[in-house]
Amino acid sequence: MKPTVVIAYSGFGDLDVEQKVLRAIDAQIIYTGDLTSPAALAAVAEADALMVALEKVTAEIIATMPRCRVISRAGTGLDNIDIAAATAHGIWVAYVPDYSIDEVSTHAIALLLAQARGIPSLVQSTRNGQWDGSVAGKLYRLKGQTLGIIGFGRIGQATAEKGRGLGLNIIVYDPYVDQAAAQRSGARLVDLETLARESDFVSLHTPLDEATRKIIGAHFLAQMKPTAYLINAARGPLIDEAALLAAVRSGQLAGAALDVLTVEPPAPENPLLHEERILVTPHAAWYSEEAKIDLRTRCAEEVVRVLSGERPRTPANQIV
Repeated sequence: MKPTVVIAYSGFGDLDVEQKVLRAIDAQIIYTGDLTSPAALAAVAEADALMVALEKVTAEIIATMPRCRVISRAGTGLDNIDIAAATAHGIWVAYVPDYSIDEVSTHAIALLLAQARGIPSLVQSTRNGQWDGSVAGKLYRLKGQTLGIIGFGRIGQATAEKGRGLGLNIIVYDPYVDQAAAQRSGARLVDLETLARESDFVSLHTPLDEATRKIIGAHFLAQMKPTAYLINAARGPLIDEAALLAAVRSGQLAGAALDVLTVEPPAPENPLLHEERILVTPHAAWYSEEAKIDLRTRCAEEVVRVLSGERPRTPANQIV
């Protein structure tokens, strides 16, 4: 009997990559494009494997999946999957933590540079017919400034490497990293308050969990330099967005650059989209054509591994 693989994500235009990989197990592929419709939920109930991106896989959905052996997440974050429920039902949860390290770290640095050099306001002023470099306000030499990185995993380390190439001093906060590991990457490990006080730029690269949700709040922002910028290419809920907006509007913070928001897509009236000193890009940091293929390939490969009796390459849980 052919194994049934349900693909619940959409947005890639075709399933060519997934079909090529899943051919190795002669899988029957059911494409739902979501996890909310009655048809999608009926398909999931018969699935041997489920592939998702940002779709919520709740304990209630997991309870309806008696045949499922693996939930494979096309992405790095795992906050949309109830891992405890999956583990209780004997279902592997796999993900792809290494498909867009270069892309996300590059995007974070690009956002940093855009703010550091006042690029958006300079571009807009020339489009409006002005030829005046002073419209960006006071700009400061980048070399010798300090980049604070919260979360020093693969992407955080890649961001640090690129920041060092620009002459930035690197400090990091990560409770799972020791000083020796940070020093090997040319960084200095500090506590969160020190990072807030010393950084000219703060870039977020930590997973979202209960410990990191709103890790950037009013208290953290109050300790930052008024000339500093906040950059987030990780997860939107890491930031208390109301506190960030208040800090920027009051001049407590120079600005921010965000690739992710708490609610995506945001409502058109979301004030973050209309604040001149806050740049917002549409959750695009992960993207390159190469990363897209890597993501889809590795997500499908995890399904093949588990349905072939092997362990996932990158599991988020442990199944005996």
